[in-house]
Amino acid sequence: MRKSISLSFILCLWSIFLIAQSIQSPNTNVKLDFEIIEGKAIYQLSFKGKPVIAPSQLGFEIKNQATLEDGFQLMETQESSFDETWNPVWGEESKIRNHYNELYVQLSQPNTERIIAIRFRVYDDGLGFRYEFPSQPNLAHFVIKEEKTQFAMSGDHTAFWIAGDYDTQEYDYTESKLSDIRGFMEKAVTANLSQKPFSPTGVQTSLMMKSEDGLYINLHEAALIDYSTMHLNLDDKNFVFKSWLTPDVNGDKGYLQTPFNTPWRTVIVSDDARDILASRMTYNLNEPSKIEDTSWIKPMKYIGVWWEMITGKSSWAYTDEFPAVRLGETDFSKAKPNGIHGANTPNVKQYIDFAAEHGFSGVLVEGWNIGWEDWFGNSKDFVFDFLTPYPDFDLEGIRDYAKRKGVEMVMHHETSSSVRNYERHMDRAYQFMKDNGYNAVKSGYVGDILPRGENHYSQWIVNHYQYAIEKAADYQIMVNAHEAVRPTGIARTWPNLIANESARGTEYQAFGGSNPNHVTVLPFTRQIGGPMDYTPGIFEMDISKINPDNNSWVNSTMANQLALYVTMYSPLQMAADLPKNYERFMDAFQFIKDVAIDWDESRYLEAEPGYFITVARKEKGSNNWFVGNANGVPIRTSTISFDFLDADKTYIATIYADAKDAHYRNNPQAYTIRKVVVTNKSKLSQQSAAGGGYAISIIETTKEQAKGLKKL
Repeated sequence: MRKSISLSFILCLWSIFLIAQSIQSPNTNVKLDFEIIEGKAIYQLSFKGKPVIAPSQLGFEIKNQATLEDGFQLMETQESSFDETWNPVWGEESKIRNHYNELYVQLSQPNTERIIAIRFRVYDDGLGFRYEFPSQPNLAHFVIKEEKTQFAMSGDHTAFWIAGDYDTQEYDYTESKLSDIRGFMEKAVTANLSQKPFSPTGVQTSLMMKSEDGLYINLHEAALIDYSTMHLNLDDKNFVFKSWLTPDVNGDKGYLQTPFNTPWRTVIVSDDARDILASRMTYNLNEPSKIEDTSWIKPMKYIGVWWEMITGKSSWAYTDEFPAVRLGETDFSKAKPNGIHGANTPNVKQYIDFAAEHGFSGVLVEGWNIGWEDWFGNSKDFVFDFLTPYPDFDLEGIRDYAKRKGVEMVMHHETSSSVRNYERHMDRAYQFMKDNGYNAVKSGYVGDILPRGENHYSQWIVNHYQYAIEKAADYQIMVNAHEAVRPTGIARTWPNLIANESARGTEYQAFGGSNPNHVTVLPFTRQIGGPMDYTPGIFEMDISKINPDNNSWVNSTMANQLALYVTMYSPLQMAADLPKNYERFMDAFQFIKDVAIDWDESRYLEAEPGYFITVARKEKGSNNWFVGNANGVPIRTSTISFDFLDADKTYIATIYADAKDAHYRNNPQAYTIRKVVVTNKSKLSQQSAAGGGYAISIIETTKEQAKGLKKL
């Protein structure tokens, strides 16, 4: 009898071992627990013993088949570790460490004879996991009705969120408790040219939260390939987020064929907000570069004929005579110009001259090609050909003029969301670019998607964006995609994806304005997946001085605008304002000219989502550093140390700061500039205004050159 009890006890322990697994991060701070409970796959996550994800279910609802949510048995588990350091083509640092411990679990569903696996990777800064479907007879082709991944929160966290929407991410962020999302949703959904919010508690990733016990938690996804974009729908009674995939025109959420791996679901966590900004998990969960020769991918600082159209000073369209345009039939040579077309040859040459004089690599021109007269809101398929210029845009002459000046032209491809039309013209359009010396393209997807009924973030359209990136790589073209799906670290695999918009950018400052603290939230949310073409550098905040019919206001100080070149990372940075506005403030403009766009190292000195960010970055290939501080609404004194500098070197720091009476609305152009000597023992206390900040260039010098300057 005693032997029988002993054997039963051993079998019980073995059973528990089979269905319950734990794994920790390399530094042991992050712990994942996985188990099968009553046939359901359950995971939970903790950080330094504090709950991050409470027990949460995993699985799928499959169309016209039994669900993959329960009836699971554990088939096998595997544990492994991985540690590498890789070099990005461009980035916030020149080396990235990819270090994790992995748990792989394979589950069977005996009643359907189907198999599903889940791969967990536990990093020091959080967790990534994905579903894997091996090839199998009973699950060869299937349609997802809904992914049933849960993220159960441990409390009523404070969240920084935008409304869940199938077609836009261009919203201001709302700060609220999870329990208040429902009450704030109506106000959070502001007008957009294309939008489909789906739930009173639906939000988008990357979602940033802070718990009452001081944990910073970020939910997102990585490696979004051949799959629908994930939103999060909140059960606001229990504080459980459930994955909510973007549907297609039929309401289906994904057409899969095994073998198949889903994107990674990511949870970044720390008790220090700076660690969220420093996390590279999203990139690490993507595949290495598939472009062997990356020598043609070069970070770029550019200006452009853009802000004058955004503000309404100029137009994209050439004429007001045509209420409708048929490409190949409408004769623009006989049309009367409207007199405000921005992309005209003399105007573009002025931008080229300014770029050449001040050391900018490129000039972007929008509205150069025919079709803008009826481009939007008409559900028009054959809307642009991406080849034919307006009569007042001398494409060959501008090309040659820019080349003589040592400036590259940046192409613009607005698709008006006519996806089929863009793919129909893509090869010719890219070849046209190469033939005329354009090595980078800004693409756009304004308006409702064609085919009608599709959404900007559904599987088929996600695949289109990926097709465009890969096709561009064939022609050695860099892509800056606007209105496309938010990035998920794809730029590691396809580094020609040099930037995205995919959030509320500077243009909204001319459409009524954005929240003054918007730029203190974006690095914690949108930029978790990759760089943003935010188009900073606005010096004239009163838009009525550019266009008397536009009373918008840029909610920022000038010092804040300078700081964005450091805090809003992008290897593609625009000086977005009109050249004449820079000419009024050439001393402040000097920082934009000097600041680097590619980095060896980044240090996150201060951070609190929605309130302030201070970042120091070391220029790639030099000993020069640049610091940016972006401040929210409360006036704040930033205190930083320069201990990131080399101990045996002397530097001259040029500090561009808010004046004492600066304010984003009342006195935005009040700034000071001072030069001081700094070493690695220096410290700075600097006041930042409401909607303000500061920027610092730190240039290595000699003691002789530093004579006469005050030491900080």
